[in-house]
Amino acid sequence: MLKIKSKSIFITAIFAVVMLFACYTSHSGERNKGNSPQGKNEILLRVLMQGLNTAHFQPEKLDDAFSKKVYNLYLKRLDFNKKFLLQSDIDQLQKYQNQIDEQVQNGSYEFLNASTKIFAARSKEGQDMYKEILAKPFDMEQEESTELDPEKLKFPQDKAAQKEAWRKYLKYQTLVQMAELIDMQDKALEKKDNKTVTKSTTDLEAEARKKVLKTYDDMFRRMSQISREDSVSAYINAIANSFDPHTEYFPPKDKANFDIQMTGRLEGIGATLSERDGQIKVAEIVPGSASYRQGELKAGDVIMKVAQGKEEPVSIEGMRLDNAVSLVRGKKGTEVRLTVKKPDGSIKVIPIIRDIVIIEETYAQSALINSEKPVGYIKLPGFYADFDNKGGRNSADDVRKEVEKLKQQNIQGLILDLRNNGGGSLQDAVTMAGLFIERGPVVQVETSGAQPTILEDRDPQVQFNGPLVIMVNQFSASASEILAAAVQDYKRGVIVGSASTFGKGTVQQVFNLDNVLPSEFNSLKPFGSLKLTTQKFYRVNGGATQLRGVAPDILLPDLYSFVEQGEKDQDYPLPWDEIKPARYQPWPKQPNIGKLKSNSASRVAANPNFKMVTELAQKMKKQSENTSRSLKMSTFLAENKRSKADAKRYEELEKGSTPMDIRSLKVDLDKLGADTTKQNIANNFIKNLKKDIYLTEATNIIKDQWQVK
Repeated sequence: MLKIKSKSIFITAIFAVVMLFACYTSHSGERNKGNSPQGKNEILLRVLMQGLNTAHFQPEKLDDAFSKKVYNLYLKRLDFNKKFLLQSDIDQLQKYQNQIDEQVQNGSYEFLNASTKIFAARSKEGQDMYKEILAKPFDMEQEESTELDPEKLKFPQDKAAQKEAWRKYLKYQTLVQMAELIDMQDKALEKKDNKTVTKSTTDLEAEARKKVLKTYDDMFRRMSQISREDSVSAYINAIANSFDPHTEYFPPKDKANFDIQMTGRLEGIGATLSERDGQIKVAEIVPGSASYRQGELKAGDVIMKVAQGKEEPVSIEGMRLDNAVSLVRGKKGTEVRLTVKKPDGSIKVIPIIRDIVIIEETYAQSALINSEKPVGYIKLPGFYADFDNKGGRNSADDVRKEVEKLKQQNIQGLILDLRNNGGGSLQDAVTMAGLFIERGPVVQVETSGAQPTILEDRDPQVQFNGPLVIMVNQFSASASEILAAAVQDYKRGVIVGSASTFGKGTVQQVFNLDNVLPSEFNSLKPFGSLKLTTQKFYRVNGGATQLRGVAPDILLPDLYSFVEQGEKDQDYPLPWDEIKPARYQPWPKQPNIGKLKSNSASRVAANPNFKMVTELAQKMKKQSENTSRSLKMSTFLAENKRSKADAKRYEELEKGSTPMDIRSLKVDLDKLGADTTKQNIANNFIKNLKKDIYLTEATNIIKDQWQVK
């Protein structure tokens, strides 16, 4: 979510007036009902619908089409693996498909109540089913397979088909556990540990089945703890997310988690988690955190299990987000082991030592690349700004200082690295663009029903006017996309990276519902908060960054090149569109993109590391498309072994690359003094850059600009 310094007073005022009006008119004469839990939920739904219909950037028309969106999204999340509900249940709920729009306007939860009742009954049946299935050994030699993509599955026609679907899925889970046990046993044997006892396939299958049984015991126990408030929140979020993926409701407890700020004392792994379709996914890696430094956990990974050190892992499939977060968080120095599923379907155990987030690593950092002419490098993890502290740090000022330090080293080119930068302060993106262009518009911001506001750089000074490369990838989002788009539209520099940036071109604001409800509802507070999409971004050329993101001028092979990830892959994203271009003057000394692109393509084609990246990316695409898994043990283990071998090949890519001549600036090293912790952090920063094949190619593109005109 982008943070905007100026509060939207107009929207807030309208929001408050409408909400107050809705509450007083809808509940006059119904005071007693309003003070009950049922009355509170009705009030909550009415208030949220008024807010969504009044203040959202692109309000939904409350009709049958809207009703179907909510219906489909809610059922998708209710039973994402299609293991509980039967087709007859779906047929029974079908009558609500076109009724939800009327129900939400009346504050009614009729569809939620009906679906909850059916699901509760089916859950009880499923509990008996999994125990019966796991009580007997599986036939591991039988030629059969199971489909893992929920989108390709259908709801079972009857209980017999449902039981068979459960049997295959539980057999798959047992095979996953067996693969882990066999891997652990093989590693122990390699170490020639005399205490290691070689277990038979029968023993391994029994042990694996026992682990799966415990996993599902835990899962069903958690499901039994789901409260009415949890169900209401899930339903309301299906309604909110039908407007767009970033509009959502925060119950009071979730809002408290959302409000956790980077204070320098945040203990944990430093990953932002989200719950979608019953799965806990990594939404973002906090720069400078334990996860960031460990390097294996990535945005988009699905966390399947969590283990505390060497303890038995706990499955978090179907777990509430707050409970999953509480398992992942922990004290500094303790170990958490995450079993994650990568986008290509491979499964990996990632050990992370929890730590305090190191603030220094969230800030801009620079280094000097030594070549025939020096090149400056700046890593910007986020567009940070301390809005509450007038003297606090902000990314624009920090980048300005880093550029100035690099200029003292007589740099003849500059690389600004925005890879994995999820955004932040809009104003800092505008100010930062002004470091590299003369005065002019940087981004257009549109509020629904109003003319776009043009945010521009008013300072004619250009801090650095030499060759410029901006590095991006598919996780560069929001403010990163604004800066990259401005540099590209002005033809000021070269955008280098994977196929496209994330494509998030919207702005959200958070409204505390307690602040807009009248005092007569104080006994029912807190109500939570609503995060609402209120604005949309447009480039100076008129095109939105929404959905399409920013396509780099020069494409480089990426491991996830063929795996779809981004705003366009979310449910119900706002569409791409365009408005009238702003008036701006392109950079007079434009880079020769055609020639630079041709030179880069030749180097990439001859680079064995990039060849391997392309090969592995194609394999990943094939694996992600082949969502059916064999349940014959020998076939399953062979496929698992190949997947691990491919992952290992990618991990060893850097070992074969030629290290760059890159170092920290002396002025920065002098500031570290005798602090060994900070010295190690600085050394690791440089060490990781030395064999970064993408940074090497970005440097070559800078060098090309010295010759290509």
